[in-house]
Amino acid sequence: MLTQVILGMALALILVYHNIKYYTRGNRNMKIIDMHCDTLLECYRNPSHTLSSNSGHISIDKLLQGNALAQFFAIFISPKEKEGMDPYEIFNTVYETYKAQLELNSDSIKPALWTGDILSNAENSKLSAILTIEDGVVLSDKIERVQEVFDKGVRLITLTWNFENAIGYPSSDDPAEHARGLKPFGIEVVEEMNRLGMLIDVSHLSEGGFYDVAKYSKKPFVASHSCARALCNHRRNLSDDQLKTLGNQGGMVGVNFYSAFLKEDSEYATIDQIVEHVKYMVNKAGIESVGFGSDFDGIDCELEFKDYASYPLLLSALSKHFTEDQVDAICNGNALRVLKENLGK
Repeated sequence: MLTQVILGMALALILVYHNIKYYTRGNRNMKIIDMHCDTLLECYRNPSHTLSSNSGHISIDKLLQGNALAQFFAIFISPKEKEGMDPYEIFNTVYETYKAQLELNSDSIKPALWTGDILSNAENSKLSAILTIEDGVVLSDKIERVQEVFDKGVRLITLTWNFENAIGYPSSDDPAEHARGLKPFGIEVVEEMNRLGMLIDVSHLSEGGFYDVAKYSKKPFVASHSCARALCNHRRNLSDDQLKTLGNQGGMVGVNFYSAFLKEDSEYATIDQIVEHVKYMVNKAGIESVGFGSDFDGIDCELEFKDYASYPLLLSALSKHFTEDQVDAICNGNALRVLKENLGK
């Protein structure tokens, strides 16, 4: 009986994935899953900056014009906010902004707590919002907070930002610092996130921390918004071995659109630069391990394309180098797979 139940669940998951794949191919208005943006913080800081109307990179109309399927929305624990609030207070305050924005735009976008929700929302002509946290400093040293934020809908945590926290250390230009691994609490966090099905995000994490995640995580993990270090020697970017490790463990990397991560000393991000990083990372990690993590509304560089609405220009450029099935995998299939393998449904 138990074997039949497990087989039934596995078949259901396969059907969900293939239904999503079929749906996104048939409806080009619902295609891209972008794994990182900082739009929520902008909405919190400026009441006139809303999901329905703003001058930034992401709004409801821009998501629709850009062929969005689902957007990961980060609650970024910014140093500016930390001057007056505790990190957990920042999370809960911006979380209220998130709920309010979704309610105001409920005719266009709904939260996705499980992989199947993305398909259900798309079938009802709605975008999906996936809530994340950028900087595990929110957890302090309280493991119960992982469950607390999961219960509020968080499905990914970026373990560190640019500062040390109770989990571990950030990427660094100092080789000794960059080699530092997870703290004991960080290992405990990895295990708890695995138990719940939350995506573990190693963007911003030290290289030593990256390899500790690879060692201790029982599920695929992600670098939600990072690029290839071989093409741009920045501490935030991933080495060839890190890319291969991600691929070997079934994880994925979302290419970041920030010019400083795409090309050294650049202040202007181009489509060709992004395509080159995608091609390179596919070569090292595999076609099943690369996607998008634009960092929209968190990057301040000039862009060849103005905002999310111009995503089709990038897809057109990618189609010159990849098959339709491969572009579909980069756009949404890989993210859907990693979500399913973590969340289980």
